Amino acid sequence: MASQEYEESRKTFAWGQKEALKKRLEEFSVSHPDVKHIRILLAGQTGAGKSSFINSVNNVFQGRMTSEALVDSNDLCFTKRLKSHRVRGAGGDLPFVLIDTMGLEPCVLEGPYPEDIIQAIYGHVKENYKFNPDEPLSHRSKDYISDPLLSEQAFCLVYIVDAPTIQYIDERLTDKLKIIRQRIGSKRIPLMIVMTKVDEACPLVNADLRKLYTSEKIRKMKICCAERIGVPISSIYPVKNYHDEIEVDDDVDVLILNAFEQIVNSANDRLREEAYE
Repeated sequence: MASQEYEESRKTFAWGQKEALKKRLEEFSVSHPDVKHIRILLAGQTGAGKSSFINSVNNVFQGRMTSEALVDSNDLCFTKRLKSHRVRGAGGDLPFVLIDTMGLEPCVLEGPYPEDIIQAIYGHVKENYKFNPDEPLSHRSKDYISDPLLSEQAFCLVYIVDAPTIQYIDERLTDKLKIIRQRIGSKRIPLMIVMTKVDEACPLVNADLRKLYTSEKIRKMKICCAERIGVPISSIYPVKNYHDEIEVDDDVDVLILNAFEQIVNSANDRLREEAYE
């Protein structure tokens, strides 16, 4: 029987870096003088854990369970509107905003249109806009911002995928994402992947989260994700969101922080470019 693990020497991960990661993010400075908060937009399949990721990020910085973003207990699509969430630390708000969106669906007439996600990234969609599965947002709508400020735009798209179902993702759904990726790619907006529910996807990881980076099953899922969505493996970050826990855990936290720091740095790099354009 094939081994469930590959040699640990091939991939090392610093599990003890939680406090260093947290400190860097708490002391983070935005690279553009006209922008106080880096905005990061989250999209993804229904039930993959967008809202749970937002809560998990806040859990890490506050050291307790939070419910900034509402989550449905049945993993159904709870988010129907565009909703911005500040990342809050123990000492106050941090310079990050995570934007939640309605879950993408394979069918054309279900979930938000790719155009709505694109317009939201570019800052054209007002807060609390209710996504309409029947038609994309029109520039004539009261919810459309014709000339958004730089501070209203997002500088990174994070696509949340469900690890246990990655190999079964409908091609129509990946086609939607490819449309979005191609459009934002023209303006060099980075796309990062957060792969959730790794504990549910691999028994080895379920028993010991620290087996994540030596799990052959997770490695193959990352390769599958890269091929299906069309991103480099280096842009895929496997995590475990907080779901039904009652206390925070250092190993869960360090995975969330590692992914979040990479996302923030990518967004800040793009924002820095904007200052010179």
